[in-house]
Amino acid sequence: MIRSALLLALFAAVPLSHAAPDLTTVSERSGFTSTGRYDEVIKLCAAFQQAYPKQVRCIDFGVTPEGRPMKALVVTRTGAMTAQAAQRRGLPVVLIQGGIHAGEIDGKDAGFLALREVLENRAAPGALDKQVLLFVPVFNADGHERFTPNNRPNQRGPVAMGWRTTAQNFNLNRDYVKADAPEMQAMLALVNAWDPLAYVDLHVTNGAKFEHDISIQVEPVYSGDSQFRQVGLALRTNVIDDITKQGSMPQAYYMSFADTDNPQSGFVDGVSDPRFSTGYFQLRNRLAVLVETHAWKDYPTRVRITRNTVVSVLAQVAANGAQWRKAALDADARAMQIAGAPVPLTWKTTDKVRMVDFKGYAYTRTPSDVSGILMTRYDETRPQLWTVPLRDEVLPDLVVNAPGAGYIVPAAFAKMVAAKLQQHAVTFRTIGASDGKADVETFRADKTTFTPGSFESRQRLTVLGAWRAEPRTLATGDLFVPVAQPKARLVMAMLEPQAPDSLLAWGAFNNAFERKEYMEEYVAEDVAREQMAADPALAAQFRQQVDSDPAFANNARARLEFFARRHASWDERYNLYPVMRTNVAPR
Repeated sequence: MIRSALLLALFAAVPLSHAAPDLTTVSERSGFTSTGRYDEVIKLCAAFQQAYPKQVRCIDFGVTPEGRPMKALVVTRTGAMTAQAAQRRGLPVVLIQGGIHAGEIDGKDAGFLALREVLENRAAPGALDKQVLLFVPVFNADGHERFTPNNRPNQRGPVAMGWRTTAQNFNLNRDYVKADAPEMQAMLALVNAWDPLAYVDLHVTNGAKFEHDISIQVEPVYSGDSQFRQVGLALRTNVIDDITKQGSMPQAYYMSFADTDNPQSGFVDGVSDPRFSTGYFQLRNRLAVLVETHAWKDYPTRVRITRNTVVSVLAQVAANGAQWRKAALDADARAMQIAGAPVPLTWKTTDKVRMVDFKGYAYTRTPSDVSGILMTRYDETRPQLWTVPLRDEVLPDLVVNAPGAGYIVPAAFAKMVAAKLQQHAVTFRTIGASDGKADVETFRADKTTFTPGSFESRQRLTVLGAWRAEPRTLATGDLFVPVAQPKARLVMAMLEPQAPDSLLAWGAFNNAFERKEYMEEYVAEDVAREQMAADPALAAQFRQQVDSDPAFANNARARLEFFARRHASWDERYNLYPVMRTNVAPR
């Protein structure tokens, strides 16, 4: 392992004569043992603009709940300092984001270091001539200021750092689709305006002790548009090659054991749900890069490796960005034609295993006298090559055919759904005149499962059921969300009820799956007798179920509900997902 003294020597070897003194960070001046507070981000943002007025623009793109400005630096030598100018000129845009988890703060200090070196053409020379860089030093600014030495006990440095979640206790890397946090809403507005080709999300892992120092995961590689995956794989391969040449030991999968704390269980690769950055951007036909430095490497090591990764991404986009941007736009065009086609909503890793060599340390596994469970203890003085299983065959899991035209949202839910669609720049329109009865598809849940507790401020819901043809009445004020749009996969991820991060899954429609009207038992008894007297076939069906199903026979509520469901007072909207699918666009 490269020790911190060597890393400091490497930093010192880089001449700083061309850098303005006020462009160095607290971290750099401390020998990469400390990190600065958020006021440093505000000052540096302005200082970079002052030092490079033709290449850097410091912007605010939001305000946190605690009132802090959310800062981004627009950096380019092309002169395209606005989103409109970049779009007009067809320039690839790269958004590099630090501090989404503000205790994992390598990205802020590495990003400022890389930015200064790239502006001075000492790193990735000429890269800024061919692209626009958006650098967000700290996404979670309020969490950054919950600043103590104790926030990351399983991380080696810096001396003190911020907190994982926001002031409202949102984990921003679970919020990309539902976008409840004001910070995420601001980020999505920035993304909508600039449409970055690549979104680079800088993190630090938790986990075991081993020699590997970083993982680079990119989507689409397994997921998303099948042809665009070639670009994702190329970016991942090229960045890994670049940083390997600089002494890193990267992997292309997240280095967390399949069984917690057991090295011999190996690793499982996969596709994240769209609540995460890497699961989200492939739905927009754009690249997402998840960078995870290893928490047990010291801070100077992690900052340098992150800096190398940032520089590599910029170099790769400079070399290939025009071609890759065209590939992204081609994927947009294919998404416009997705109607009726099978679309994966989830992905699964198969049980297919290949054995891989992995550079770890000698370890023992012995029972703990504290917890009573087997604990792994590593000897970092004894590197050891492990041979462990890796499962990395990833296939579609839940696959749903896209609707022929799109989705219809009833007027009662239109305002809520429209607000969410607008946050993601999804196209929709309001139906201006009622078409009366329409041939649509509806989804009725056969089984509903509410989570017993709250997750990210929501009570989540999963449903089992199927889409079925059913005429329904459309009304003025309903929304039509066409599937023929570049973000077709995102539309399906939000509106298909069984998608893992759909609006339904996040509890937006829970009321539709709650029974609100009942009969008193004495009324239900009378209704049941009236129904059996009027319909002998129904009476026979009831008796047959009593005789053949002991659980039903012994459940008084189920016996009465047998008749309640067949009564005219039964709520036909109960367990009916309000959103409909249509194969014909309404007027």
